[in-house]
Amino acid sequence: MNNQNEMASHYDAGRQALANQNLANQNLANQGFTTEDILWSVGIWSVILTLSPVIVFYMLMVA
Repeated sequence: MNNQNEMASHYDAGRQALANQNLANQNLANQGFTTEDILWSVGIWSVILTLSPVIVFYMLMVA
């Protein structure tokens, strides 16, 4: 009986190690920018560059 429990725990540990390895491989494969990342950054920079002259003009008029 004890031998079966020991084998089951080794089996579970092996499955967990394999799952961790698969997760690590997925994380390595998913490095890089997605289309969503690029669109988000382009949108943020377009807002910043569009509002910059407005903010500078406002600061010049107030100062």
